[in-house]
Amino acid sequence: MSSVTALPIAAPVDSQPRFSIGRHPHHERLRHVTVRRDAVQTFLASVKHIEPQNLEYVPFMRFMLADALERAVGDGFACALRQLVRDRSTGGFTLGVQDATADDRDFVRFGTAVGYLLGPANHDAMSGTYYARFFVKDTDDSDSYLRQAYRLFTLHTDGTFVDEPTEWLLMMKFAEENAVGGESRFLHIDDWAERDAFLDDPFGTRPFLYKAPGSKNVEAQVERHVFFQSEHGLSMSFIDQFVQPRSTAEAIYLHNLSASMEAAPATREVPLPVGDLVVLNNYFWLHGRAPFQKHPDLHRELMRQRGVFAQ
Repeated sequence: MSSVTALPIAAPVDSQPRFSIGRHPHHERLRHVTVRRDAVQTFLASVKHIEPQNLEYVPFMRFMLADALERAVGDGFACALRQLVRDRSTGGFTLGVQDATADDRDFVRFGTAVGYLLGPANHDAMSGTYYARFFVKDTDDSDSYLRQAYRLFTLHTDGTFVDEPTEWLLMMKFAEENAVGGESRFLHIDDWAERDAFLDDPFGTRPFLYKAPGSKNVEAQVERHVFFQSEHGLSMSFIDQFVQPRSTAEAIYLHNLSASMEAAPATREVPLPVGDLVVLNNYFWLHGRAPFQKHPDLHRELMRQRGVFAQ
């Protein structure tokens, strides 16, 4: 029986820690993980022969990248990332390539490795593979706020309209030009002062119907509770664009819930540099995006992955 050979990794040149974890400068709950630039370079050199198409077609290759990154950075790295995302007091981190590359193929490799240290990504029906890359530009004719630059992208969780769990979310910035505004917006549900008023409402634990627009390539309709209990504690599932109220009473509850989150003082804007990614626990973090200032040559490209924790 043949076995998969681990990707070659050069031995560390010293015994110094190759990563560190600090508080994020723009959010007291988030952490910023810094990986030494030489460790990022070691990882990228070891996987440069693996093309994104190979990752798209062969799922086990994504785990091979994760293994290569863990060995390049050193013992404890994967465990630390998993603990950060599972820990309810934090539940998220940012991490970057340290200017070791500007190649979007390397960004795919690095983002894939980080995601698969947590666990397998879900199939993204919008792109047809395990990740999606999309642009935000001056003009857009899409059927959701995802690519509409000048609208507030309201706070939400991912995976509301699919019939599989979505425990973690990863977003990585590939490129950005002529962009003012557009900061990521985050709200941890434990910091939302009015949360319990909506939790205790009868609608808080009743199922709501979700249906995605055509661009998502998901035809099935699913029902989800706004609040529910999971292994991560009190959890939430909500997005204003795709929930389908069946009565005026449901619509009023959903409207007020969204308005409360948007007005919450704990909702913070967090910048994300090119080459950096953010990972959030999708069960207790809500995310959105501030509007951009109008510019005819606005350009931003992002990669999204979302998945479940490894068993």
